[in-house]
Amino acid sequence: MPITDLLDPDKIKSNLRTKRIGRKILVYNSTSSTQKIAAEYSKNKVNDGLVIFAEEQTEGKGRTDNKWHSNRFESILCSIILTENKLNAELLSLTCAVAVAEAIGKSANGKAKIKWPNDIILNSKKVAGILLESKTDSGGNTCIIGVGINCHQKMDSFPIELQPFATSIDIESHLISDRILLAKRLLTSIENWLEIAAQTSEKVIDQWNSLSIQLGHRVKLIYNGKEFSGNCIGIDPGKGLILQLDTGGVRMFDACHTSIAK
Repeated sequence: MPITDLLDPDKIKSNLRTKRIGRKILVYNSTSSTQKIAAEYSKNKVNDGLVIFAEEQTEGKGRTDNKWHSNRFESILCSIILTENKLNAELLSLTCAVAVAEAIGKSANGKAKIKWPNDIILNSKKVAGILLESKTDSGGNTCIIGVGINCHQKMDSFPIELQPFATSIDIESHLISDRILLAKRLLTSIENWLEIAAQTSEKVIDQWNSLSIQLGHRVKLIYNGKEFSGNCIGIDPGKGLILQLDTGGVRMFDACHTSIAK
Protein backbone atom coordinates (compact mmCIF):
# COMPACT_ATOMS: atom_id res chain seq x y z
CA MET A 1 0.00 0.00 0.00
CA PRO A 2 1.51 3.39 -0.97
CA ILE A 3 2.22 5.77 1.89
CA THR A 4 0.15 8.91 1.43
CA ASP A 5 0.83 10.65 4.73
CA LEU A 6 4.61 10.99 4.83
CA LEU A 7 5.42 13.54 7.49
CA ASP A 8 6.34 16.80 5.79
CA PRO A 9 7.03 20.02 7.75
CA ASP A 10 5.38 22.20 5.11
CA LYS A 11 2.23 20.08 5.08
CA ILE A 12 2.05 20.04 8.87
CA LYS A 13 2.51 23.81 9.06
CA SER A 14 -0.04 24.50 6.30
CA ASN A 15 -3.04 26.19 7.96
CA LEU A 16 -1.64 25.34 11.39
CA ARG A 17 -3.03 28.10 13.60
CA THR A 18 -0.75 27.72 16.60
CA LYS A 19 1.42 30.62 17.69
CA ARG A 20 3.93 28.78 19.86
CA ILE A 21 3.89 25.02 19.34
CA GLY A 22 5.11 24.13 15.86
CA ARG A 23 6.27 27.56 14.77
CA LYS A 24 9.30 25.60 13.61
CA ILE A 25 9.11 21.91 12.63
CA LEU A 26 11.84 19.42 11.73
CA VAL A 27 11.22 15.94 10.29
CA TYR A 28 13.86 13.19 10.30
CA ASN A 29 13.49 10.10 8.14
CA SER A 30 15.34 8.09 10.78
CA THR A 31 17.08 9.00 14.02
CA SER A 32 18.09 7.37 17.28
CA SER A 33 15.64 9.43 19.32
CA THR A 34 13.78 12.71 18.85
CA GLN A 35 14.31 13.33 22.58
CA LYS A 36 18.09 13.33 22.08
CA ILE A 37 17.85 15.79 19.20
CA ALA A 38 15.47 17.98 21.16
CA ALA A 39 17.85 18.01 24.14
CA GLU A 40 20.48 19.66 21.96
CA TYR A 41 18.08 22.22 20.47
CA SER A 42 16.66 23.01 23.92
CA LYS A 43 19.96 24.57 24.97
CA ASN A 44 18.99 27.64 22.92
CA LYS A 45 16.01 29.59 24.25
CA VAL A 46 14.97 30.65 20.74
CA ASN A 47 13.87 27.06 20.10
CA ASP A 48 10.85 27.30 22.39
CA GLY A 49 7.97 25.58 20.58
CA LEU A 50 10.21 23.66 18.16
CA VAL A 51 8.77 20.25 17.25
CA ILE A 52 10.92 17.37 16.02
CA PHE A 53 9.25 14.46 14.20
CA ALA A 54 10.81 11.20 13.05
CA GLU A 55 9.48 8.51 10.74
CA GLU A 56 11.63 6.00 12.61
CA GLN A 57 13.51 5.86 15.90
CA THR A 58 16.21 3.26 16.47
CA GLU A 59 16.48 3.99 20.21
CA GLY A 60 12.99 5.20 21.05
CA LYS A 61 12.04 4.83 24.70
CA GLY A 62 9.20 5.40 27.11
CA ARG A 63 9.16 5.93 30.86
CA THR A 64 11.58 3.87 32.99
CA ASP A 65 13.64 3.26 29.83
CA ASN A 66 11.10 0.88 28.28
CA LYS A 67 11.70 0.42 24.55
CA TRP A 68 9.17 2.05 22.21
CA HIS A 69 8.33 -0.34 19.35
CA SER A 70 7.45 1.20 15.97
CA ASN A 71 8.29 0.44 12.36
CA ARG A 72 9.00 3.23 9.88
CA PHE A 73 6.01 5.31 8.74
CA GLU A 74 3.62 3.70 11.25
CA SER A 75 3.45 6.29 14.01
CA ILE A 76 3.59 9.85 15.20
CA LEU A 77 6.94 10.10 17.00
CA CYS A 78 7.81 13.60 18.13
CA SER A 79 9.40 15.80 20.76
CA ILE A 80 8.20 19.29 21.64
CA ILE A 81 10.55 21.79 23.27
CA LEU A 82 9.37 24.20 25.96
CA THR A 83 12.28 26.42 26.97
CA GLU A 84 9.96 28.70 28.93
CA ASN A 85 7.86 26.20 30.87
CA LYS A 86 6.13 27.68 33.92
CA LEU A 87 3.97 24.70 34.89
CA ASN A 88 5.02 22.33 37.66
CA ALA A 89 5.85 18.78 36.60
CA GLU A 90 2.58 17.22 37.77
CA LEU A 91 0.33 19.79 36.10
CA LEU A 92 2.35 19.62 32.89
CA SER A 93 2.00 15.83 32.85
CA LEU A 94 -1.79 16.04 33.29
CA THR A 95 -2.06 18.77 30.68
CA CYS A 96 -0.14 16.78 28.08
CA ALA A 97 -2.22 13.67 28.75
CA VAL A 98 -5.46 15.59 28.26
CA ALA A 99 -4.16 17.20 25.06
CA VAL A 100 -2.88 13.97 23.50
CA ALA A 101 -6.09 12.11 24.38
CA GLU A 102 -8.14 14.89 22.78
CA ALA A 103 -6.14 14.78 19.53
CA ILE A 104 -6.31 10.99 19.31
CA GLY A 105 -10.02 10.91 20.05
CA LYS A 106 -10.73 13.19 17.11
CA SER A 107 -8.68 11.03 14.75
CA ALA A 108 -9.95 7.68 16.04
CA ASN A 109 -13.63 8.61 15.96
CA GLY A 110 -13.84 7.56 19.59
CA LYS A 111 -13.02 8.71 23.08
CA ALA A 112 -9.41 8.15 24.07
CA LYS A 113 -8.89 7.62 27.79
CA ILE A 114 -6.01 8.37 30.15
CA LYS A 115 -4.13 5.85 32.26
CA TRP A 116 -2.01 7.80 34.74
CA PRO A 117 0.77 8.71 34.55
CA ASN A 118 1.55 8.65 30.83
CA ASP A 119 -0.54 6.20 28.75
CA ILE A 120 -3.40 6.96 26.38
CA ILE A 121 -5.93 4.17 25.97
CA LEU A 122 -8.38 3.17 23.21
CA ASN A 123 -10.79 0.33 23.97
CA SER A 124 -8.73 -0.78 26.98
CA LYS A 125 -5.44 -0.96 25.04
CA LYS A 126 -2.48 1.41 24.89
CA VAL A 127 -2.37 3.58 21.77
CA ALA A 128 0.08 6.27 22.89
CA GLY A 129 2.65 7.21 25.50
CA ILE A 130 4.09 10.46 26.79
CA LEU A 131 7.60 11.06 28.13
CA LEU A 132 8.48 14.30 29.92
CA GLU A 133 12.09 15.28 30.51
CA SER A 134 13.02 18.54 32.19
CA LYS A 135 15.95 20.46 33.55
CA THR A 136 16.19 23.61 35.65
CA ASP A 137 19.11 26.00 35.48
CA SER A 138 19.79 29.70 35.88
CA GLY A 139 17.88 30.33 32.66
CA GLY A 140 14.68 28.77 34.01
CA ASN A 141 12.85 25.50 33.47
CA THR A 142 13.15 23.66 30.15
CA CYS A 143 10.96 20.69 29.32
CA ILE A 144 10.81 18.28 26.39
CA ILE A 145 7.48 16.57 25.72
CA GLY A 146 7.97 13.26 23.95
CA VAL A 147 4.90 11.73 22.31
CA GLY A 148 4.51 8.38 20.56
CA ILE A 149 1.18 7.53 18.92
CA ASN A 150 0.43 4.24 17.16
CA CYS A 151 -1.30 5.00 13.87
CA HIS A 152 -0.94 2.45 11.06
CA GLN A 153 0.07 -0.65 13.01
CA LYS A 154 -1.75 -3.91 12.45
CA MET A 155 -1.92 -6.33 15.34
CA ASP A 156 1.04 -8.36 14.06
CA SER A 157 3.12 -5.16 13.97
CA PHE A 158 3.57 -5.46 17.74
CA PRO A 159 5.83 -7.99 19.47
CA ILE A 160 3.74 -10.98 20.48
CA GLU A 161 4.09 -10.17 24.18
CA LEU A 162 2.56 -6.71 23.60
CA GLN A 163 -0.33 -7.74 21.36
CA PRO A 164 -2.81 -8.22 24.25
CA PHE A 165 -2.09 -4.68 25.49
CA ALA A 166 -1.27 -2.50 22.44
CA THR A 167 -3.36 -1.08 19.64
CA SER A 168 -3.36 1.62 16.94
CA ILE A 169 -5.76 4.23 15.65
CA ASP A 170 -6.27 2.22 12.44
CA ILE A 171 -7.13 -0.96 14.36
CA GLU A 172 -9.67 0.76 16.57
CA SER A 173 -11.25 3.06 13.97
CA HIS A 174 -11.27 0.44 11.16
CA LEU A 175 -10.01 3.24 8.89
CA ILE A 176 -6.63 4.45 7.63
CA SER A 177 -5.69 7.46 9.72
CA ASP A 178 -4.04 10.58 8.32
CA ARG A 179 -0.85 11.32 10.26
CA ILE A 180 -0.55 14.84 8.83
CA LEU A 181 -3.99 15.69 10.16
CA LEU A 182 -3.21 14.01 13.48
CA ALA A 183 0.04 15.98 13.80
CA LYS A 184 -1.88 19.24 13.28
CA ARG A 185 -4.47 18.22 15.85
CA LEU A 186 -1.78 17.20 18.32
CA LEU A 187 0.14 20.49 18.15
CA THR A 188 -3.06 22.53 18.27
CA SER A 189 -4.39 20.61 21.25
CA ILE A 190 -1.13 20.85 23.19
CA GLU A 191 -0.92 24.60 22.65
CA ASN A 192 -4.56 25.08 23.64
CA TRP A 193 -4.30 23.06 26.85
CA LEU A 194 -0.98 24.67 27.82
CA GLU A 195 -2.70 28.05 27.59
CA ILE A 196 -5.62 26.78 29.68
CA ALA A 197 -3.30 25.30 32.31
CA ALA A 198 -1.38 28.58 32.58
CA GLN A 199 -4.63 30.29 33.58
CA THR A 200 -6.21 27.65 35.80
CA SER A 201 -5.57 24.03 36.72
CA GLU A 202 -9.27 23.37 37.41
CA LYS A 203 -10.27 22.85 33.77
CA VAL A 204 -7.34 20.47 33.25
CA ILE A 205 -8.29 18.48 36.35
CA ASP A 206 -11.95 18.33 35.31
CA GLN A 207 -11.04 17.04 31.86
CA TRP A 208 -8.53 14.57 33.27
CA ASN A 209 -11.18 13.25 35.66
CA SER A 210 -13.62 12.76 32.79
CA LEU A 211 -11.06 10.74 30.80
CA SER A 212 -9.36 8.75 33.57
CA ILE A 213 -9.77 4.97 33.57
CA GLN A 214 -8.47 4.82 37.16
CA LEU A 215 -10.63 7.34 38.99
CA GLY A 216 -12.92 5.48 41.35
CA HIS A 217 -11.09 2.20 40.83
CA ARG A 218 -8.54 0.20 42.78
CA VAL A 219 -4.95 0.87 41.76
CA LYS A 220 -1.65 -0.85 42.52
CA LEU A 221 1.50 1.19 42.06
CA ILE A 222 5.21 1.21 42.78
CA TYR A 223 6.61 4.26 44.55
CA ASN A 224 10.37 4.37 45.11
CA GLY A 225 10.50 0.58 44.90
CA LYS A 226 7.65 -0.06 47.34
CA GLU A 227 4.18 -1.30 46.35
CA PHE A 228 1.03 0.52 47.44
CA SER A 229 -2.61 -0.20 46.65
CA GLY A 230 -5.89 1.57 47.19
CA ASN A 231 -8.84 3.32 45.61
CA CYS A 232 -8.06 6.25 43.29
CA ILE A 233 -10.06 9.20 44.59
CA GLY A 234 -8.58 12.01 42.52
CA ILE A 235 -5.59 13.87 41.20
CA ASP A 236 -3.70 16.83 42.65
CA PRO A 237 -2.12 19.27 40.14
CA GLY A 238 0.95 19.63 42.31
CA LYS A 239 1.34 16.30 44.11
CA GLY A 240 -0.04 13.63 41.77
CA LEU A 241 -2.41 10.68 42.07
CA ILE A 242 -4.50 10.50 45.26
CA LEU A 243 -5.18 7.06 46.77
CA GLN A 244 -7.34 5.99 49.65
CA LEU A 245 -4.92 3.30 50.77
CA ASP A 246 -6.02 -0.25 51.60
CA THR A 247 -4.01 0.09 54.81
CA GLY A 248 -5.88 3.25 55.78
CA GLY A 249 -5.23 6.92 55.20
CA VAL A 250 -4.88 9.00 52.06
CA ARG A 251 -1.62 9.51 50.18
CA MET A 252 -0.48 11.32 47.05
CA PHE A 253 2.01 9.89 44.55
CA ASP A 254 3.94 12.05 42.10
CA ALA A 255 4.42 10.82 38.53
CA CYS A 256 8.20 11.23 38.55
CA HIS A 257 8.77 8.53 41.19
CA THR A 258 5.78 6.29 40.52
CA SER A 259 4.79 3.57 38.08
CA ILE A 260 1.67 1.44 37.84
CA ALA A 261 2.22 -2.13 39.06
CA LYS A 262 1.53 -4.82 36.45
